[in-house]
Amino acid sequence: MENKFLRKTKIRKGDLRNCHKEKEKKRNPRNNRVPLFFVKMGKMIGLSFDLKTDLVASQGDPLDLSAELDTPKTVEAIAQAVESGGHTVKRIGHVWNLLKNWDDLDVDIVFNICEGHLGRNRESQVPLLLEMKGIPYVGSDALTLGITLDKIVAKKCFIADRIPTPHYFAAVAGDNLRKLCKLAFPLIVKPHHEGSSKGLSKNSRVINFTELKKQVDVINGVYQQTALVEEFIKGTEFTVGVIGNEHPLALPVVQIAIEGKRELGDDFYTFTRLSQQTDQIQYLCPAQIPKRLLKTLQEIAVAAYKSVGCVDFGRIDFRVDEKGRPYVLEINPLPCLSPEDTFFFMAKAKGWTYAEIINRILDEGLKRYGLWGSRVTRKQSPVRPGETASV
Repeated sequence: MENKFLRKTKIRKGDLRNCHKEKEKKRNPRNNRVPLFFVKMGKMIGLSFDLKTDLVASQGDPLDLSAELDTPKTVEAIAQAVESGGHTVKRIGHVWNLLKNWDDLDVDIVFNICEGHLGRNRESQVPLLLEMKGIPYVGSDALTLGITLDKIVAKKCFIADRIPTPHYFAAVAGDNLRKLCKLAFPLIVKPHHEGSSKGLSKNSRVINFTELKKQVDVINGVYQQTALVEEFIKGTEFTVGVIGNEHPLALPVVQIAIEGKRELGDDFYTFTRLSQQTDQIQYLCPAQIPKRLLKTLQEIAVAAYKSVGCVDFGRIDFRVDEKGRPYVLEINPLPCLSPEDTFFFMAKAKGWTYAEIINRILDEGLKRYGLWGSRVTRKQSPVRPGETASV
């Protein structure tokens, strides 16, 4: 039976020349070659992104305001990887550049890593605009990005699908916390809709109502949003990448070590640790844990990926308690794709180069839209897992 996402493409004489075979040799050093598997009909790939330097902080903004945004180094690495796959890259940039060039994009598909700047729907802005315009894009759609950035909505999806996640409640200034809180201390207090450890500090783990109220007030005041209060899971921390659509593939598990410790106990990620250029955070991949736990983490990761409707790629973060029980902390359909971040560690454990993992993600989007072939000039409708692309 023909796989509806993997349609065969007829290669005509001269097509490989159209993929710029000779230029490909020059672009790719031996240690970063992309297999012929990826070198199909070259496409015009738009690249949408938000740079840390694009966001100008105002007085009173938190120090981690731009934590989710990318560096020029990451954007350039992704662009070079895509080009090594035989494609041409058109750098679009942020949502305002997309609107500015609304009628003159001339791309086959957009590789979207835009995080947005304002509001809990900020990650949804670019994919929604592209969907309105009928332009294909790599990555999850506006609905999934909105669900996952709102950690409480995502947790409700997990609970509905019986995916383990820490118990929680939401709190705002003025709430009677003693009446509202039904959980045992210690707890951890987070922003309602942020990523990249924004709002997490050494004070985020609280052990009494005085500390709880103080952290709820910080989230409400500094980050201008509801506080998410969760039971703190004492134990170890892991992250699992997933790529694919009809049959999502869980990548090798990464264990997080802090200051050389794999058994974290009461320790956890903070923005300060992530932002400092030190060895405080180490990524161990593949994780040296029992096979049964590896399998469980990967199975839950795929279940969470499906629960919120992710496509093409995503990353799921876990804590595992001292009894070996895993809990999903959050899912990120826009994980960092820096060569220095966890997604590349997972790729290396599979024997893939950085260029290969980026092109595999891109290929998932191309397959989803039925774009493995010659340039497509008409509009394409988004295709979800289980649907068939019309070509």
